[in-house]
Amino acid sequence: MVLAILLIAVVAYLLGSVPTGYLLIRFFRHQDIRQAGSGNIGATNVLRSGGKGLGAATFLLDMLKGCSAVWLGALLGGLLAPAAAPRNMMALAALLAVLGHIFPVWLRFKGGKGVSTSFGVFLVAAPLGALAAIAVFAVVLAISRYVSLASILGAASFPVFACFLVHGPRPPFFIAVQIAVALIIIVKHHQNISRLLAGTESRLGRRRSA
Repeated sequence: MVLAILLIAVVAYLLGSVPTGYLLIRFFRHQDIRQAGSGNIGATNVLRSGGKGLGAATFLLDMLKGCSAVWLGALLGGLLAPAAAPRNMMALAALLAVLGHIFPVWLRFKGGKGVSTSFGVFLVAAPLGALAAIAVFAVVLAISRYVSLASILGAASFPVFACFLVHGPRPPFFIAVQIAVALIIIVKHHQNISRLLAGTESRLGRRRSA
């Protein structure tokens, strides 16, 4: 059991910590995304600084690394700890993948805000809840044009949707991780929240200078 937990944690963290936005901008633009726009390595800053194609690729790859981490977590849990609750192993992988994205070892623990990777991990661990939450994100974004507001409300809605749309066993740790990840995303947007309240937050389609 201990070996399974350690292996899942390490694999999920390392997968989550792959800085896809940073690598894409470095490879295609020969620039450091941390020196552009908001300085964030996530899809939104890549979109604003590197174009729609690289922004979309960053979102997709960040999502896929989250999916892969949880899929591998479930696989390793089944092989090494068959008596453990599968959703606990998936939840462990989900949490570590998101933490890896936010605190990547390769970039001195300064990464993104975890939105795309969180969507990926829960697309595997709680697919209906994740799809409902991304629908909230899309609607809020379409109406407000604020990516940050859409991300915050999408994250906040996910545990609620998961409560009603996830069927079968729901261990306490599985539920706790859903809530924890949502709170982490909201906290990571604290500066955006301040700008939203002040009316200075940038809308999608406008470049940021800082």
